[in-house]
Amino acid sequence: MGVKRWTRRAVGIAVTATLVGFAVVNANGSAGEATPRSQLTLSVPAAPGGGWDLAAREAQQALRAEGLSGNVQVVNIPGAGGTIGLAQFASFPGQPTALMFTGTVMEGAIITNGSTVTLQDTTPIARLANDYEVVIVPADSPFETLEDLLATWRENPHALSVGGGGIGGTDHLLAGLLMKASDIDPAELNYIAYSGGGEVLTSLLSHTVDVGISGYNEFSDQIAAGNLRALALSAETPIDGIEVPTFVEQGIELSLPNWRGVVAAPGISEAQKQDLIDLVSEMAASDAWQDTLRRNSWTDSFLAGADFEAFLEEDQARIATIIEELGL
Repeated sequence: MGVKRWTRRAVGIAVTATLVGFAVVNANGSAGEATPRSQLTLSVPAAPGGGWDLAAREAQQALRAEGLSGNVQVVNIPGAGGTIGLAQFASFPGQPTALMFTGTVMEGAIITNGSTVTLQDTTPIARLANDYEVVIVPADSPFETLEDLLATWRENPHALSVGGGGIGGTDHLLAGLLMKASDIDPAELNYIAYSGGGEVLTSLLSHTVDVGISGYNEFSDQIAAGNLRALALSAETPIDGIEVPTFVEQGIELSLPNWRGVVAAPGISEAQKQDLIDLVSEMAASDAWQDTLRRNSWTDSFLAGADFEAFLEEDQARIATIIEELGL
């Protein structure tokens, strides 16, 4: 118990320090009448090395390459499936030069963590792309196929440890959905939550967990190097550039996209909101971003403005239903 208290205290200190920097960046922007075209802060509510972090740094490079913003910074605020970062981001209203990355992971974490701050406390800007989850094991794992894993899971569901992102996030939901689709009680899931894909990778390579679940691109290099074995992909249909069979191809009716998008601070004006929508729309249509989609095997799912707001409302309800059905 003492170790847990120390860990929470250490994380709190790190987050506080990060937020001070984030506040200073935005305060300076406000004082100098900055616009998103002159400076932009991309807030990542997760640790470096994960899917949101990758998306933010790819966006940073695309914005720079296309000359769309003069000074783009990335700030990481990890913890609790993104809800710590969400709460802190929403506590700086009226900031017209800041965006936060979000997606399916945060929708689930908001519910399971009982977050008093939700995506309704932000200003929706755009959905950018769909990423997909992969079920992964170390190369020396006894599980050669997905069916090998499921056979062992059925015999003793709690015996296998599964590492992934925050509680209620896409990784957690996919593990529960896979158990349910395979006639295994999701209540028996032995799930270990980490703050980002980088930590999941480390836990797999050190054999701290038996199975990992996260975005494909967080593991792709290690898969290519032969250090990890991918057993299944959460896409509905095969994805060009990803040589991993989907659940559907293996006879399991299961798919779960992990969308990536951005929201702005609450309390900005309609004009400021439109400036951010215009900026992100230009980036999404740029050659640099289209190259990003190809390199990462992401599916273009761009939605902006009112369409994105409607999607958020519908998708949050969908995730809530999944969580209720799984009893998470």
